[in-house]
Amino acid sequence: MPIILGLDPSLSCTGWGVIRSEGSKLSHIANGQVKTDAKAPMAERLHHLHDAIRAIVETHQPDRAAAEEIFVNKNPQSTLKLAQARGVVLAACAAGGLHVNEHAARLVKKSVVGTGGADKSQVQAMLKILLPSAQFTGADAADALAVAIADAHLS
Repeated sequence: MPIILGLDPSLSCTGWGVIRSEGSKLSHIANGQVKTDAKAPMAERLHHLHDAIRAIVETHQPDRAAAEEIFVNKNPQSTLKLAQARGVVLAACAAGGLHVNEHAARLVKKSVVGTGGADKSQVQAMLKILLPSAQFTGADAADALAVAIADAHLS
């Protein structure tokens, strides 16, 4: 019965969610968001993100992690910031001894909702069915829980 940490990396607000998977039964453990100060220097923002993810790993002791694969924005600056944040998140997981599976956003949606073109409201509606006790701390946390669920189904 593995404990899985799902991650939705972003520089401004990284979502995280922890679930337990026992066969087809899923249970919610925790979820949240790590926000960084947009006015802070990049190095400080990345350091804060790293420390927060390390603390989550230490607190919840997951067996593995899963993160959404990077997607390319129309704005190259946004893509670079996302890539830097994602790199820090993956490195923080690795520093905690975790293997990290990576899943495309469309595959996450297909695994949770049944279609890769699902929108956020459809994903959140299905999360309420799959994890009825979960109270999401925001859209990014819900996305991270979806990543964890997809990883449970795909691994």
